[in-house]
This record gives sequence, C-alpha cells and structure tokens, in this order.
Amino acid sequence: MTQDNFLSNFASLTHLDQQGQAQMVDVSDKAPTIRQAVAAANVRMLPTTFAAIQAGNVPKGDVLATARLAGIMAAKQTATLIPLCHPLPLQKIAVEIIPDPQLPGYQIQATVKTKAETGVEMEALTAVSVAALTLYDMAKALEKSIQIESIRLISKSGGKSGDYSPPEQEPRLSHL
Repeated sequence: MTQDNFLSNFASLTHLDQQGQAQMVDVSDKAPTIRQAVAAANVRMLPTTFAAIQAGNVPKGDVLATARLAGIMAAKQTATLIPLCHPLPLQKIAVEIIPDPQLPGYQIQATVKTKAETGVEMEALTAVSVAALTLYDMAKALEKSIQIESIRLISKSGGKSGDYSPPEQEPRLSHL
C-alpha cells in the first residue's frame, strides 16, 4: 500500500491532517448543543478489603468520598490529560460509587453534561478511571491485588452523531 492510498483511507478521520499527523478537530463551525455521557468501571477486591472500606476501617481515611471527589476533579482536567480533547464548560459532573458484594468491590459511574460544540465522553471516562485509581490508592495498604476492570462508555446523547448506548452483549461463556 502506498502512502497516498494509506492517507486516502484515513481521510475521514477528523483527528488526522492531510499529512496523517494528529490534530485537534476544529469545532468552531458547530453549534453548541446539550451533550451528556455516562461511563462506568468496576473495582474488584478481596472480601476483607471490601468489608474494611464499607466499615470505614482504612488507614488513609474515607476511601469513597476521596475517590468521588477525585473523579469530579479529573473530569474537569480531561483536556490537560488527553492531548486532542477540547477544554469544555462542564455543567454537571456526578460520580457514584456503588458497593457490590457480588464482585466483591465497587461499581463506579460518572455522568458528565455540557452545552458545547463537542461531546463529553472522554470526561466521563476520565472521571471513572481516576475515581477507580484513587480507590486503589486509598486501599492499597490493605490489598495490592485490587483490580480495575471494564472501563466503558455506557451512553452518550447529543451532537451530530446522536445518541449511543452499547448493544446488548452476548452472555459470557464459562471456561470448559
């Protein structure tokens, strides 16, 4: 494949310029619309670690409140962390951390909303990622094997591409 063929195949990718170099997308011609994104992650741990966090018996303090605030702060910093993201005026950032004894661990969900020219998927994903990392940091004295899993976009609304929610997944097969 020649370089010309390669570049023509990727001409529709908005984050690449004519030479195939990364660029920030020009959204100046787009009208601001209301956009929202919801992202999620799971944090899995040993039952004893889960019980200690639930009881508030962690040496560093309030694990869940700290993780929630870290997620909110991270959403606001997304443009400084992800090179091609636009700085956005965020009108809503909500981070929920839900205990899940079946994991055992926590489900984290972030909802981010704005009225802008581009979406907030990366802000929601950054919020759950940093909340999960903070939960790990706050509890690592109890357990180093805590696992951060399934960081994913749950839904998005608004903008040119419209609404999105992932298709229902096939049930996972157990190992034979």
